[in-house]
Amino acid sequence: MRAVSVLAITLSIAAVSPRVFAADTEKLTVVDQIVAKVNGDIVSQDEIQRLTKELSQELKAQGASGPQYQKELDERSKNVLRDRIDELLLIQKGKELNINVDSDVSKYMANLQRQSGITDPDKFHEYVRQQSGMAYEDFLSETKNQFLTRQVIGEEVGRRITITDKEIQDYYNTHKNDFIREEKVYLSEILISTEGKDAAAAAAAEKKAQQLSDEASKGERFGDLARDNSDAITAKDGGALGGYKKGDLAPAIEQAVWTLPRGGVTKPIKVPTGWEVFKVDDHTKAGLAPLDDVKPEIQNILYGPKMQPQVRQYLTTLRKQAFLQIKPGFVDTGAAPGQDTKWQDVAMLKPETVTKAEVEQKTRHKRIFGVIPVPGTETTVTGKSSSR
Repeated sequence: MRAVSVLAITLSIAAVSPRVFAADTEKLTVVDQIVAKVNGDIVSQDEIQRLTKELSQELKAQGASGPQYQKELDERSKNVLRDRIDELLLIQKGKELNINVDSDVSKYMANLQRQSGITDPDKFHEYVRQQSGMAYEDFLSETKNQFLTRQVIGEEVGRRITITDKEIQDYYNTHKNDFIREEKVYLSEILISTEGKDAAAAAAAEKKAQQLSDEASKGERFGDLARDNSDAITAKDGGALGGYKKGDLAPAIEQAVWTLPRGGVTKPIKVPTGWEVFKVDDHTKAGLAPLDDVKPEIQNILYGPKMQPQVRQYLTTLRKQAFLQIKPGFVDTGAAPGQDTKWQDVAMLKPETVTKAEVEQKTRHKRIFGVIPVPGTETTVTGKSSSR
């Protein structure tokens, strides 16, 4: 598949905020300073340093070394502040537009939990904390911010870009090898939990799962039944789970769903956390995917090159509308022409500080869960957001 330049918004957050000296007995160590103000959010000097260090580690992990590594690092590190400001502006705009991405986040987390193989919620939360270096609530918040920024780009920029049917057909015809698919089954679920229940309550849970299976088989809307009854975190999204290849699912589940037709509903299946009922939303066969099935994917690919300049233009517009101040010695390479972003009354401003303990709590997460790409710029950096 052809690579597309994207702005990668990662799952990270900066919890840097000004501290007030509440009492003479509290001793604070100055370890950080604010270098940019973006409306109600900030970018700190410590954050810029951490991002640059992480960029260096990323380049080395990709095999860069010697003069080429240093050249790449020098070029990309110039845009660290720019990309942090970009991200904050997009998050702020998403909140201003009241964009709701709860269902997307719910589906993402459900698939992450399923892939981890951990069914106990508390153990899954601990798994996320260990792998990301973040509290589960913070990880969830940052996942939401990623979907939010992507949605803003889609609504504010993507809807203005037109991809013709001929462009889609031409791309499909010349890239058919990219659309050879493995067989997949797409599922929705209803979970009736038995965790912490005695024998009588566990029996009642099984009975309820059977009742819901019968109702769904007779034509009741599965999504509604899931929203009203399921104990899984997918309930908000009507139980939607996404697609699975052979071997992705537990044997008992795979055996139950693999031969069902589209719309088929299983009998209750015993799982460690209770009883699950599955519905087959779709079942795609192996081979060349039909054009209609991959049309959204092709549109995504074709959007990239068209969106890059328009996203940058949009981010320039957001800058012009923002309260933006940047400290001397730091440069926003995406600055809006003619905009005054001078740090006001520098001589009168005291450095805003945080304690050493606060900074130590901001441990960077390991990048294992990947990123959610947002088309628009030429670089990929990671970062922290103080926007919640």
